[in-house]
Amino acid sequence: MEILTIILITAQLVFTVTAFLYFFNGVKTQSTAKTSVVIDSKKESSRLESLKKVSLTLPLSEKTRPSAMEDVIGQEEGIKALRAVFCGKNPQHVLIYGPAGVGKTAAARLVLEEAKMNPDSPFGKEAKFIEIDATTLRFDERSIADPLIGSVHDPIYQGAGALGNAGIPQPKEGAVTKAHGGALFIDEIGELNPIQMNKLLKVLEDRKVFLNSAYYSSENTQIPEYIHDIFDNGLPADFRLIGATTRSPEDIPQALRSRCCEIFFDKLKTNDIKKIAKGAAVNTGMECDENAFDIVAQFSGNGRDTVNIMQTAASLALYEKRKNITCSDIQWVVKSGRYNKLIKNKVCDKAKCGAVNGLAVLPDGTGMLLKIEASAVKSISGGKITAAGIIENEDIKRGSVTMKRTSCAKSSVENAAAAIKYLTGIDTAEYDIHINFPGGVPVDGPSAGAAIFCAMYSAMTGKEIDPHTALTGEISIFGEVLPVGGVEEKVQAAVEAGAELVFVPDQNFNSSLLNFGAEVVAANNINQVLERIFAEEIKESEENILTAKGAV
Repeated sequence: MEILTIILITAQLVFTVTAFLYFFNGVKTQSTAKTSVVIDSKKESSRLESLKKVSLTLPLSEKTRPSAMEDVIGQEEGIKALRAVFCGKNPQHVLIYGPAGVGKTAAARLVLEEAKMNPDSPFGKEAKFIEIDATTLRFDERSIADPLIGSVHDPIYQGAGALGNAGIPQPKEGAVTKAHGGALFIDEIGELNPIQMNKLLKVLEDRKVFLNSAYYSSENTQIPEYIHDIFDNGLPADFRLIGATTRSPEDIPQALRSRCCEIFFDKLKTNDIKKIAKGAAVNTGMECDENAFDIVAQFSGNGRDTVNIMQTAASLALYEKRKNITCSDIQWVVKSGRYNKLIKNKVCDKAKCGAVNGLAVLPDGTGMLLKIEASAVKSISGGKITAAGIIENEDIKRGSVTMKRTSCAKSSVENAAAAIKYLTGIDTAEYDIHINFPGGVPVDGPSAGAAIFCAMYSAMTGKEIDPHTALTGEISIFGEVLPVGGVEEKVQAAVEAGAELVFVPDQNFNSSLLNFGAEVVAANNINQVLERIFAEEIKESEENILTAKGAV
């Protein structure tokens, strides 16, 4: 009996000692781990503080960044519109169109601050400006992560934490909720994934975000009340959207456009580029040759390129221990940087038969003077019309179907030929006519029709056209001048190119076109153009009409 008792006591003692050692080792390990975490934390904190103390000089782009709306150069009309729709009592969602580097992002950052200064504005003093870029925005189609709309961290995922270990799904706010009560700016909004675009439209409609999770149950009492509230009532997302894009309006979903006010920022003019360049030179603290700004304007069409050119030139001057930026510095920068000289057509000094100034709109929405040349020679064996520099055919996609059609530019040539025969009786089939669009820019679109008519008529009759005249408008086979797009941009380009007289379709005419500095004349028939530039009127005779009808 005594031996059994001793054995039991010994076993109990061994068990107690073992348990004590196990517990002690666990406490020691935990203490060691905690100490290690503290040490690592202190090291990382120290390293982070050291990193924060390292600072390079402020880039010139930061120095020249607009700090007030007045610093956004060349966008007076766009800024006025932005203020009107965003800074009032009832601010609207906004889409800003325009080329890169013209001030869209800068204006968006500043407009909320201006709105908060208006006592009638619904934006509070603490309203946030949340900025994201659609080109770098990534999300998971399984809704595991969505930085724009928000997501749910379900308990099955690594790092779910204490709530996850308890089987509780955890909602994560997205940018739309972080912008609640303020503004959400999405740069390059046209690049947004279609799925996210549809989700965004839903949020704009409901002004809140509804999240789902297979792990959520309204009857689960372990789930905190605030998470019940989020799943039952949604996350608040009452904000105003400011979307910026370099795309054209046709490339933006109509569902988004219908919910937003649309504002257009223009491509910077030559004087705007010079003004930005001068401001950049001031910020470098260096003198600069006045002619250097003219060179910059020949190679830069936006603010970013302008500042980059000036900064590189200033760095070169400093490297060579000089205190001034010269024209040679700018020329070296544009050469080494492979900057392309901007195409800026100017009107000719002398009139030529068959030469006329048309007007076009580039893909970035800016206007351009379009030179058109035509020659006409009597044909012996049946004439033909050759058009160089145009897009002859184009593909049209409708769903999964792709169709080919004759381009609008080629149709304009054919329509002009038919109109000439209809109005004058001159048969273009008796001539070898060559039409050229010099400049290397492929031409498409119907707006060159009226100009093509005048070029062909001038070449066949030997009558010159004043080189300071420009015109735009589609031509019908009966000589009607039909409306086209981008008229204001075209008139502005014509004036910058040196035109003094500009013809536009009557249906496009408005009084604002008179403010560009040239005489703008509205025409609904090509006869009104011919009366002015050739000082003659062409009347459709019965013989001309019958002859034309026989050929049409």
